[in-house]
Order: sequence, then C-alpha cells, then structure tokens
Amino acid sequence: MRIDVSFIDRVGIAHEILAVLAERRINVTAVEVAPPHVFIDAPDLAEAAWVDLATALRRVAGVEAAAPVDILPGSRDRLHLEALLGAMADPVLLVDGDGTVLIANAATAAVSRRRATEIGGLAIGDLFADARLQVELVRSGFRAHPREAMLGGVPFQLDVVPVVDDGVAAGAVVTLLSPHRLGERMRGLQTLPEHGLEAILGASPAIQALKKRAARVADVDAPILILGETGTGKELVARACHQMSRRSDAPFLALNCAAVPENLAESELFGYASGAFSGAERGGKPGLLELADKGTVFLDEIGEMSPYLQSKLLRFLNDGSFRRVGGERESRVDVRILSATHRDLAAMVSAGTFREDLY
Repeated sequence: MRIDVSFIDRVGIAHEILAVLAERRINVTAVEVAPPHVFIDAPDLAEAAWVDLATALRRVAGVEAAAPVDILPGSRDRLHLEALLGAMADPVLLVDGDGTVLIANAATAAVSRRRATEIGGLAIGDLFADARLQVELVRSGFRAHPREAMLGGVPFQLDVVPVVDDGVAAGAVVTLLSPHRLGERMRGLQTLPEHGLEAILGASPAIQALKKRAARVADVDAPILILGETGTGKELVARACHQMSRRSDAPFLALNCAAVPENLAESELFGYASGAFSGAERGGKPGLLELADKGTVFLDEIGEMSPYLQSKLLRFLNDGSFRRVGGERESRVDVRILSATHRDLAAMVSAGTFREDLY
C-alpha cells in the first residue's frame, strides 16, 4: 500500500511518522518527503492493518491526515517522463554530470541496436565509441558547440541542453538529430505559399503557358533546368514545382552558386567530414543534400558552378551517391535537383566552360 501523510511542517516530524511504521514492523521500500506531505510505499501493508496505522499516524503531533494513494509522485513523474521520451521520434538521452547515461528512449535503442535498459549506465563515450566526445561534453559543462557523432552507423547532429543545479551542470539532455530531421526543421521555418503556382502572378498568354508547362513537369521525378533572365522569378517556379510534386512534404533547400566561392559551395552542398579544413566543426557537418533527403535542392545560377563542382554534381545525378569534403564514406540520398540560370548554357558547352554531359 502507498500512503500520503500530510502534516504541519516541524523539525523531526518525518522521522516520527516513519517510527510509527517501524514499531509495527511494517516494511518500507520508498519514502518521498515533499513538505507538507510525506509519501510512503509499504508493499506488505494489508488493508486490515490500515485503520489501526492511520489512527496511530494521526496521533503524531502535527499530522493532519493520512490516506492511501495509487502511486508515489516520484514514480508518477518517472512514468510521465518515460512516456514523453517514448513518444519522441528523435533519439534522446539523459546523462549525469559525468556523462553516464541515465535514461534512453526507444528511438535510441532502435538506432543503437540495444535494449534501452542496456544503454542505461553506459558512459556516453562508450555508447558512441568516441571517448573524446565525453571529455568535451563534461569539460564544457555540456555547453559544447553542436557536433556530429555516429551511432549505429548513422550520423547524427548532437543537440545538448545542460541540466543546471545551483549554477553547476548536473547533467544534460542529449537529442540526436539525423540530417533528414534537420531538413524537416529547416522546412518548418520556411514560409512557402500553400499553392505554388498561385505565387506566380500574371494573366498573359506567356505566363499561362509557363504555368501549364510547370504543372506538367512538376510531378515528373527528374531534374529540371529553368532558364530566364535575372529577376524573372525562376526560384518561384522551382518552389512551385516542388510543392506540386510527390516530394512536397519534404524539405526544399536552395544554394546560389554565384553567391559563394567554390570551396564554400562544395561544403554547403555536400557537407564536410571532421577535420576537413581549418575551422571546420569537430565531428563534421551535413550538407544540403543530406538535409534535403527525400526532398528537393534548388541550384540557382548553376552556370556559375566551377568545372570541379560540375563533375561532382554529375556523379551524384548518375547514382545518388557522394562523399563529404575530406570524407571517405560514401553517402546516398534521394534528392531531386532543380536548377536555374540566366546564362546561355549551350554556348558555354561549345566554349568548354560547362560540361555537355551535365547539360
């Protein structure tokens, strides 16, 4: 039986309450004191003995009431926490101040191919097979910059929120975000019109013909090249094609090839591995292709793309695979490429500045 004893708070009253149970040799397995209440779990307490015990408890100076309860508050809170963690699609860990896992949700167990009970008690460095990760987190008070780590052969971005007690980090909540989930979050921040073609204004025959052509090709799951002068709304057409496609529920991410230098464009599009270059985030970072998995990447001003990046993009279009900058592991994603330019690509092919097989 579990009981709730309410009282007027004074020194020693909780000890006197427990002494009443001890005098009757009642086994107590848990006690939670939250003034003006003390909650007691006495699993061997029989209903027949409860009336006598309740009378004795009320005789303790300061005790106001004693009543049975279904569950202790701590147990209830833990059940609520476990239900909350179990409902989360992302893997989530609770760790203590030393980096030892206290609780892992079902998503973490599924990715790591372990039981959740087996993960509890593991050092986070052992779980990720990365001892340096644990050292970084603990030394920084769990305020380290977001970084990537591998679990179950899958790359995740770690989102770490410290649990602070009296100004000291007593542990952290660690959420593991896959590139696809990060892409979904980015999509949630986008404000796209509900119906893509409605964003393209105009009633001229040329505009109506453009809309009809866009509607025809939107659901064809193949790359699209959009040609037009600067400022004519090529990205609006690309967004409309994405929204009318079967990929509309997945991210739409864009890269302006004319606005960034080659090395930055490569890392933005393909991502980079840990230590790929000076200043790179430890653990690496996913690129737009990984973030937009199952969705669309729009390459604006593709005519400005360097020959090196053209060849790397061509390989991705051929088999859907690529390597991050400085990485050795092959990654494969399902992304549709839409591109646009104001340049005459046919003339660029003739001049040898744009790959004919990419065109």
